Amino acid sequence: MAESLPHGGQPIQLAFSPTSAKESGNFRLLELPPDLLKSIESNNGSPLTWAIKGDPTEDAVLCTDDKTYSIRSISLSNSVLIAGPGEAQDQIIIQDTNRELLQVAPVLPKVHRLAGLLRGREYDEGREDLDDDMHDDEQATQSQQQAKKGYLTYAQALTGIQASEAELTKALKDRRILLLNGTLRPIAASYLSTILELLLNSLVSLQQKHDSASVKLLADTLQDDHDIRPQVTKQVMGWFGDVDERQWKMEIPSVLKQVGIGILKSYRHDPIDEKEFLDKWRNAVGDTFASQADLSLLSGNYLVSTKPQSHPPSNQLTYFPSSELPLEPLARFSDLFLTRSRWKAEEIAPFLDDIAIDRKERDKLLLKYARALTTPGGTYYTSRTIK
Repeated sequence: MAESLPHGGQPIQLAFSPTSAKESGNFRLLELPPDLLKSIESNNGSPLTWAIKGDPTEDAVLCTDDKTYSIRSISLSNSVLIAGPGEAQDQIIIQDTNRELLQVAPVLPKVHRLAGLLRGREYDEGREDLDDDMHDDEQATQSQQQAKKGYLTYAQALTGIQASEAELTKALKDRRILLLNGTLRPIAASYLSTILELLLNSLVSLQQKHDSASVKLLADTLQDDHDIRPQVTKQVMGWFGDVDERQWKMEIPSVLKQVGIGILKSYRHDPIDEKEFLDKWRNAVGDTFASQADLSLLSGNYLVSTKPQSHPPSNQLTYFPSSELPLEPLARFSDLFLTRSRWKAEEIAPFLDDIAIDRKERDKLLLKYARALTTPGGTYYTSRTIK
């Protein structure tokens, strides 16, 4: 036991805990960024629902209610003593010695794992399984529970996917994954396009306003006329607008985008003339919304090439979705530059948005993996491996 310098006129006694050898390594120091520190200070004593996620093959991440953070160990040049009050008023007990600091930084959630976990579980017309015929309020029998084996549940995804609950919810919406009786089912793109086109047609035939349409009327119509379950219809409406118990306020751009992607998917290998594609797209969404079907809605999902032999030269569109490119930046840039040797700045940007948290990080990736060329026609990017 050692006696420290006087503090406030009274000496403080320092002592190592008799169990400090056993407790060594039990404590970790976590350095919080300003936003996390603020959430602690402003929660008024309410419990925080943070979680550290990651299996033995993954780097651990810290997940809050709405964000994901990487965790990185930093060695300290000076040891930090972990201490607490002793039994005596003037005594402090040293419980551990720490030589590292855990730093956290915002990262993108690892929701890409959903694709592999849900492969082969698509919900498509004519492929509704036994468990999908159950109503949510019914008690599942043992055989029905057995039928669910092999499906990924929402609870399993929340525990196993390195993402906050808010990010997981957004991923399910963005990736068009249905939640049916507790299990996750990605809806087939063609079936989704069919449902959206039926909703658009029903809005017109039922004389419903797109910003205040009756949820029940639309869901009942699709069930009666096309045998589409209301539970599915309502979730689809939720993906493409705001839904309450009675009304659907449709987000026109997101609906038009999805219908456009559904058409564009047929042209992965054989390009389609831009004018022909626009005619198909606008015909699919109907006269009411045709004027708002603009190619800018499909940014990051297609490539443009010119057909020089046509008179006048025409643009050709090829389906090329950023969602199918590698998530690792080096592999992403490799695929992009294998597809094209050089990209205009405005063309490559949409294919990087899903691997960068913000524009600043996107610019860092371009600086690291690409070479900028400034020409009278604008800025182009080429691979750094090109001499």
